[in-house]
Amino acid sequence: MPAIGIFGANGRMGRSLVSVAKEQQLNLTAATVRDGSELIGVDAGELAGCGKVNVPLTATAAESVSKADIWVDFTMPEPMLAHLRLAVAAKKAMVIGVTGLTDAQYKQVQQAAEQIPIVWAPNMSVGVNLLLHLVQTAAKVMGQTADIEIIEAHHRFKKDAPSGTAMAIGASIAKALDRDLAKVAVYGREGMTGEREQQTIGFATVRGGDIIGDHTALFADLGERLEITHKASSRSTFAQGALRAALWLQNKTQRQILFHRKILQKAVRISSFHKN
Repeated sequence: MPAIGIFGANGRMGRSLVSVAKEQQLNLTAATVRDGSELIGVDAGELAGCGKVNVPLTATAAESVSKADIWVDFTMPEPMLAHLRLAVAAKKAMVIGVTGLTDAQYKQVQQAAEQIPIVWAPNMSVGVNLLLHLVQTAAKVMGQTADIEIIEAHHRFKKDAPSGTAMAIGASIAKALDRDLAKVAVYGREGMTGEREQQTIGFATVRGGDIIGDHTALFADLGERLEITHKASSRSTFAQGALRAALWLQNKTQRQILFHRKILQKAVRISSFHKN
């Protein structure tokens, strides 16, 4: 079993990853927090509320990165890129669930994937990855006449909008309809907007309370509408998917580029291509 490390183990997803790793008896060997944190030295499991796991929180540094084979990161774009540089230097694989990346940041992940195995996905849950498949089928059947809207809701603390999952849903639909999402996406409406253009794909964002993550793809035609919805009730579903991805990376070699997602079954299956 590979040695697994968690960047940002004090965050909401970090703590969930620690709890799931303990529950599934995975080989958790390292958990980090930012340098200077008052949490350094605290047992990661006790912080997560799942009981002691005998893994003290350490500052994120080259020395701590050497303590695991595969690292999982659900932090934020800038810290994640710093973690990625450490992983590349140490030749460690990474599972990345960070969203809100700019094109330039995403390119850095792609470049790093030429040197280490990486799994990146906007959402690690089985249900969401199934939804990404279902919306393509719906788009092919209804997309030429129906108005398409994507509605997403998350907790008040989420910093990026629309969510990475909402953008992935939009990209899946646009691909099925042979549309350029960058040209047809509409992010919010206000004032006298005029009649809706049928080719557009709309995004609506809700932020409030402790909503884990709700996503709906709406196909609205005259006389009927189809709604495909996924609602997450626990962060553990994302943690479970990310840790499956970590185990899946165990035997992958360097210079493999592993991006995006397909339907998750017994393991997280990420559509991949290889560079030799």
